[in-house]
Amino acid sequence: MDFPELAARTRRFSHGAPRAVSVAEDGSRVVFLRSGGPEDPAEALWSLEVATGEERLVAEPAALLGPEADPTALAPGERALRERQRLSAAGIGSYALDAAGRVAVFPLAGRLFRADLVHGDVVEVATVGPVIDPRPDPTGERLAYVTDAAEGVRRGQLRVVESDGTDTMLAGEDSGVTWGLAEHVAAEEFHRFRGYWWAPDGRSVLAARVDESRLPRWHLHDPADPASPPTSVAYPLAGGPNAEVSLHLLDLDGGWVDVHWDRETYPYLASVGWAEGGPLITVLRRSQQHGLVLAIDHRTGETQVHAELADPRWVEPIPGTPAHLPDGRVLVGGELAHDGYDARCLFADGTLLTPPSLYVRRVVGRLPVGNGPADLLVEASEGEPSQRHLYRVRTVIGGGVEARRMSSTPGWHTAAVGADVLVVGTASLDDPGTRWSVWRGDREVAQLRSFAASPPYAPRPVLVRVTDRRLPTAVLYPTDHVKGTRLPVLLDIYGGPGHQEVVAARSAWLERQWWADSGFAVVTIDNRGTPGVAPSFEKAIHRRMADVILTDQVDALTALAGKHPDLDLDRVAVRGWSFGGWLAGLAVLRHPELFRCGIAGAPVTDWHLYDTAYTERYLGLPDDGIDVYGHHSLVELAAEPVLATEQARPLLLVHGMVDDNVVAAHTLRLSAALLATGRPHAVLPLTGATHQAADGLSERLLRLELDFLRTHLVRAG
Repeated sequence: MDFPELAARTRRFSHGAPRAVSVAEDGSRVVFLRSGGPEDPAEALWSLEVATGEERLVAEPAALLGPEADPTALAPGERALRERQRLSAAGIGSYALDAAGRVAVFPLAGRLFRADLVHGDVVEVATVGPVIDPRPDPTGERLAYVTDAAEGVRRGQLRVVESDGTDTMLAGEDSGVTWGLAEHVAAEEFHRFRGYWWAPDGRSVLAARVDESRLPRWHLHDPADPASPPTSVAYPLAGGPNAEVSLHLLDLDGGWVDVHWDRETYPYLASVGWAEGGPLITVLRRSQQHGLVLAIDHRTGETQVHAELADPRWVEPIPGTPAHLPDGRVLVGGELAHDGYDARCLFADGTLLTPPSLYVRRVVGRLPVGNGPADLLVEASEGEPSQRHLYRVRTVIGGGVEARRMSSTPGWHTAAVGADVLVVGTASLDDPGTRWSVWRGDREVAQLRSFAASPPYAPRPVLVRVTDRRLPTAVLYPTDHVKGTRLPVLLDIYGGPGHQEVVAARSAWLERQWWADSGFAVVTIDNRGTPGVAPSFEKAIHRRMADVILTDQVDALTALAGKHPDLDLDRVAVRGWSFGGWLAGLAVLRHPELFRCGIAGAPVTDWHLYDTAYTERYLGLPDDGIDVYGHHSLVELAAEPVLATEQARPLLLVHGMVDDNVVAAHTLRLSAALLATGRPHAVLPLTGATHQAADGLSERLLRLELDFLRTHLVRAG
């Protein structure tokens, strides 16, 4: 079996690997998802008892749904949520726990199930219709869910099921209003995937009300299925209206309190949390250059400012913040940008907690410290952006700034914590997949088993920082490469904000090794705008993404050719997806003298057609003055007349026909502009495919892409 087919069947070697790992609050058990084998797409719910180290299968989709049901089937609302989460798994895609980690609830094929993690019993809970995002209250006595649309049931009702099975609507409306769900930009751009939060005592709910009635309606339809009606979605176009979002405190007894803040000035609800100490929220201006961390009085709905976030480019909150510390201080993530510092740090009521050398990525939770105040567990980088490590950060008042690294091996580390139990996931260039270790104190007590397939490659990319900007890069050669043999170059990129490609984890290089073994030197570059280095590195792209990012890619490629003489810069191709698709198209259209052909998958070709929060964060509003949007438009670039044959390099455009994030109109409009100016290109429509091109589709595309590159780069050279 060749690599593309093997990668398709195994979901890039992730089927059968543990995922979505969490730890009970008391450290008694670890809960996670894992499918039954390397080609089994349906994930099941598992637990591991820390005291014994024994794993137990809690809930298996086929057993719960019956032999006639399809465990990969999804209700529309669950499918949309997984699309926002970039989750292509089937079966149990997510679960939620009570505070003690004794009860788990999860949706499956639109149905609601409750699992007793202590005794192992799993029961289906009767509901009025298909469910989205079910969650138990912290006491485990009752649960809430949001309705999906079905016959006789409106989408967006927030309902509560009592322990006796009584199902009551807590909030719900008609006319495009939903309760308890995150709006598009909250999920897609702020990674807030939920719309309601239980009070710690389980007696009330903080719920988001979302009114999308002002938004334009877009209609998505798969032309391969002409009998099916189009799907209508509310899409917030750059420069246009956003959904109106408000927060409300809803008592189970029927009481209702509105949460008050200046929603006209701060329309974006970026984060919400409710733990001991009361609810905390982060709200942002539309420009995202200023934000507030607010504490909510759950009795009156009034808010108090705990911190201000400000940046002349954009504010970048740190996941896991804001949060209350046990001593009452509020933990906030921010940036240190004075006195020569350039860092992402943590602060407690304005006091710096992390050293400026640390680039903080996420606050995981708390680590106990005897009788003293708990330390923080943090994921961060220090000096080397390709690696992410775990750090213990002191929070004691007057204790100074101290962060001690806990992960010792090079690689990309993540974690979950509960009481004195720490579960560490480690990915590295030396081993396949992610190894999950369970620690109690300083002793490893278990490992989570993986049933994933073993990849056929053990790539060894050459990671190096180049140019005066110290851009992270990687070069990957064919396995049997003979030094001195010149190779065509494939620049395989993403390049967009919030995501790195050059990471010290083997999984990032498996597909690229296949490309290399197909006859290419594969180059990957993390330009300015990508995370992991410093705030100034990330934010240099503000309102000039195209110029900064493309300059970095070209300069880094040129610098690498000086270090790697086997890179043949007379034969360079570029490929990318989503933001990377836009960048691939930009490279071919702006620099045809360097890039001989390109593959652009799901590209944003006209930023007027993309959403408000993302586009305006980096480019500003469309009406801000100079035509920044036109400068970044592939459609306008493609419409320029071709003055010489060598200016028209071939492009392969690939797009899912039911993509609800970057809609297919982007590729179709670019194709029309290319056609009008006689530029060579081909369009490959993916019927039934969304932005992810999941279910093995993107992997099976690899052969077609390879043939395109061989035709226009290798053979032409």
